[in-house]
Formats: sequence, structure tokens, C-alpha cells
Amino acid sequence: MFFDNTIHSFEDARRIAKRRLPWMVFDYIDGTAGTGCGARTNRAALDGIKLQPRVLDNVENRCLSAQVFDRVTKLPFGIAPMGMCNLASPSADRLLAQMAAADHIPVGVSTVASTSLEEMWEQSQGNAWFQLYISRSTGTADRLIARAKAVGYETLVLTVDVPEVGRRPRELRRGFKMPFRIGPRQFVDFACHPAWSLPQLMTGKPQMGNFGGAFGEFDREESRAGADWDTLARVRDQWSGKLVLKGVMDARDAKRARDAGVDAVQVSSHGSRQLDSAPPAIHALKNIREALGPEFPLFYDSGIQSGEDIVKAYAMGADFVFAGRVFSYAIAANGAGGLRQMREVLAQEVSITLAQLGLRKLEQITPEVIAPPL
Repeated sequence: MFFDNTIHSFEDARRIAKRRLPWMVFDYIDGTAGTGCGARTNRAALDGIKLQPRVLDNVENRCLSAQVFDRVTKLPFGIAPMGMCNLASPSADRLLAQMAAADHIPVGVSTVASTSLEEMWEQSQGNAWFQLYISRSTGTADRLIARAKAVGYETLVLTVDVPEVGRRPRELRRGFKMPFRIGPRQFVDFACHPAWSLPQLMTGKPQMGNFGGAFGEFDREESRAGADWDTLARVRDQWSGKLVLKGVMDARDAKRARDAGVDAVQVSSHGSRQLDSAPPAIHALKNIREALGPEFPLFYDSGIQSGEDIVKAYAMGADFVFAGRVFSYAIAANGAGGLRQMREVLAQEVSITLAQLGLRKLEQITPEVIAPPL
């Protein structure tokens, strides 16, 4: 049977990835908290935002560049931090970093990335942001901060929406563990997906690049519930570069974070992987923008699947937008070619959406492009 691996949309990337990946790996990437209600609700909220077309505005020449802090990007979207990306493909981290370097966009390097923060900084040519989890033992966090600082990272993303790891039944059913472990069920699963398994066998079992040796092993299930506003103050004192607080969904928390000295807030529901009953992140973005006013830097991730979604996030108040899962699907589907196709899909969709709205550049996106309810 002939399968077309060309990616024309998010749905194409996900469909091909589902066919190629072992069931356990696909459910790790694709899964959400609880029943998946949160993900469906956020998707419905994004779909419910309608954009108002305009005509005869001469939109022949359009620009997709954006500004993040003091850097100008070639594209209006960055790459959100994702743990163990090399489960999608042994080259996933490297491909994402190289895309960041080529387009001058930020790539988030997770605490539990498959590749070390040092190598990701080099591969991205300085376009990487380091994402940090604070665990019960702050010693590991202190050493990771020191490593990021020594390498030259300019932006630290402190993720605070995982006091406890969300319960994700699809992962539990498949026996997914981090660090990655292979049992009898996983062995059978992998044997049924040789297109994924053979390249992984050639490169070795996916590891967590920032751990091992003196750093020991990372305990994914370790509680982070002890983190508080004093924790944030401590990180702020340690980090002289830009500090982004990621995982904020409440305007009260956003205002307190701003007053505590963070440089930006990233509105995120962790891709609906934490609290199944959380409100749509895209609505939280609008509320937080209204609370913080127009000047404070505000980023967004969660549920981005298309260029229209990206434009909607800007219209709801984002200064910059990040996507994650869509890139993992694309790499799993067709490696470097899949990522290149997905990048082009998103860029073209943003450009076409701007044209339909009578706009030529991102700065012209305002809440006025949102169509009034019928």
C-alpha cells in the first residue's frame, strides 16, 4: 500500500506520526491529562474565535518577522520546550535547534531534553532558551542555572505549572517511564514499528541529556509542590538575564509575577497535559492581557495547530507565540523533510491569513481583527 508522507497540515503530520511511531511513544507525545476534555475545550475555544476578512487593502508585500525581547525573528512563532524530543526521531533536538538558528527563533531546551543544554546552545547558534523545573532539591536547579549561565544562555524559562505531574492515562496504559525503560510490552510495540525502532537501535536508547554522571538521574514523579513565590525570588536573584515565567493561567498570578520582576509571562496550560478541567488557555491569554495592559511582554503556547491559530493568539494579546507538538509530529512523520514542510505550512498559513485580514505585518494584528459574535 502506498502512503503519502507529504505534510499539508497539522492533521497530516499527526496522522503519519501515529502510523510510524510505537504506540507508547505516540501516546506520550499525543496524550493529555485525564479524559482529554481540557484539550478538546481549548481546541473548541480556538476554533470558536472567528477572524474578520477585509478587502482591497493592497497586501501584496507581507512580512512575517517579529520581535522577542531585543531580537528580531524571521518567523512569528518559536519552538516550545519539550521533554525527550528524540523519542520522535534520534535527530529531533538537532533539527529543532538548526531550524531555530536558520530562522532566528527561540527554541526551548527542556530540563529533560534528550540533548544537553550545551549542545543545544551550539546547534541553535545562541537561539536557545533554557527551561527549568524546580524540584524538592534545589541543588540540581542551582547547578543547571549555573550551567546555562556559563554556556551563554540569555533567557531562562521557569515552568511553574507542574507542582505534581498531571495524570495521563494513555501514558500509564502503555507503561511509559522517564528515564526511558524497555519491558516486554515495549519490546513487542517497538518490533511492530521497525521504521522507528531501527534508527533508534543504531543511535542507542534515548537519554536525558542534562542528567547522568554528577547530575544523577531525573525523577519525573518527584513533587515540585513546595515551590512558592520565594522560590521565584531566589531564581530571580540567581539569574541576571531575561526570566520568563511559564504556565501562568490566572491574571492574579500574572500580575504578581510582573511585580516580582519577571521579564515576561508565558500563558500556557502545558498543552492540556496537567489539569483536565483547566479553562481554555487562549481565553486566559485575553484575560491576562487585559489585566497587565498593553506593554508587558506576554507569550503564549498550548494547542497551536495552524497559522490561523497563531494569528488568533496575537489578536488575543500575545507578543510572541510558541508551538510544540506539531513539530514533534512532523519530525516523527518524515524527519528533516517533515519539519521543513511543517515550518512552511505554518509560515504560509500565517501569511495567507494576514492577506485575508487586509494586513501586511504582525504589528497590525489587534483585537479588532476578531469578528464579532453572530
